[in-house]
Amino acid sequence: MSTEVPNPYTGQIEHRQTLMGSNTVEAALHAAQAAFPEWAQRSIEARADVLHAVAAALRERRETFQALMTAEMGKLKKEALAEVDKCADACDYYADHAAHYLKPEPIQTEARSSYVRYEPIGCVFAVMPWNFPIWQVFRFLAPTLMVGNTALLKHATNVPRCADAIAEALRAGGVPEGVFGVLHIDNDQAAQVIRDPRVAAVTLTGSERAGRSIAATAGSVLKKCVMELGGSDAFVVLDDANLDKTVAAAVKGRFDNAGQTCIAAKRFIVVDAIAERFVQRFVEAAGQLRTGDPNDEATTLAPMARQDLRDELHKQVAASVADGATVLLGGQPGPGHADYPATILDHVKAGMPAYAEELFGPVASILRVHDEAEAVRVANDTSFGLGGSVWTADAARGERVAQQLQSGAAFVNAIVKSDVRLPFGGTKRSGFGRELANHGMHEFTNIKSIYVS
Repeated sequence: MSTEVPNPYTGQIEHRQTLMGSNTVEAALHAAQAAFPEWAQRSIEARADVLHAVAAALRERRETFQALMTAEMGKLKKEALAEVDKCADACDYYADHAAHYLKPEPIQTEARSSYVRYEPIGCVFAVMPWNFPIWQVFRFLAPTLMVGNTALLKHATNVPRCADAIAEALRAGGVPEGVFGVLHIDNDQAAQVIRDPRVAAVTLTGSERAGRSIAATAGSVLKKCVMELGGSDAFVVLDDANLDKTVAAAVKGRFDNAGQTCIAAKRFIVVDAIAERFVQRFVEAAGQLRTGDPNDEATTLAPMARQDLRDELHKQVAASVADGATVLLGGQPGPGHADYPATILDHVKAGMPAYAEELFGPVASILRVHDEAEAVRVANDTSFGLGGSVWTADAARGERVAQQLQSGAAFVNAIVKSDVRLPFGGTKRSGFGRELANHGMHEFTNIKSIYVS
């Protein structure tokens, strides 16, 4: 059995990926189990040397990775190159900081000595998405390897060559055989891998539907999991916002990566006093974006990753318009295989898909509110809770509003982003658990208390 991988820009089938049989999957599981003891017993310094070498291998292969990302999911050339650089930097960061993050933590008790140790637990199975084919993997992989765990990856079916390129870069960096493996498998096979006793934990970045399924499977065998799911981030524009900065950030925050970002700004909640000025300038700025060949430097809006995703997004737009939303820009599929133009919907209200659902593509929803208090209420009137941002000339005011947002991250006068120094994850239906920072390292460890009387 194989899957076809069309180029999102041309629509041409450029690769066919054969799925692995049970014997190949068994061999990968066996290798991960066999490799764990030696990798876990290596010193942190020795593992750090390997991660630094992996970072170097990524930088050496940045053009290769870029070409694969652009061919498999349509990412703009400049965005793909930046993604590779971010992954290399993450490897260096965890190599440099793991010793501090994992050092024993003394606890004052009546004992002679008491402290907490962070120990590796075994093989972590990762199910990763296509929208950031390299970064999503290294976001879990760099800290996981530095802890001393091994890892197996089931990548999205439309980015198989990206998965294999990651494995090649790790081998080039000196990661031992079995410490990292790629599984080209379907969902039923993935469920079997989760249930396998040689897998210690599971991490997923993906849709809410995938999260429910994988978390249920992991729960049925009592395995720790981290779920980073969908988001419908609020972009709150208060009446004193600097429009030059805010509009530029709104365009970038919504339309980078063709809007296919879990922490993209999706719901633009704008106070009436500034709404007309913001909306006019937002439409003008977004209207300058141009679709086209993602390898062409002149292209500023990438195609969507797949035609079916484009079509599903348009259904959400059409349903919202039928319910009363106004199209200010775009609103119809583009001429390319998976093109969708920059689209802005105004007067979005409760009950519309553009209000309640995640629009995973280049569509912005304008939600007009009377004042700051209503902005907070509307921002929190969602089943999602991944990120959010607040835009105001008063940083202290922005911080007060940010503290009221029900989300895993809230940024003031800055676009929500993932940063190795900050924990990343959501609340409500956006998932649970954290990646990145020390929190991400500790998720897949045995947090062991030692008490010496």
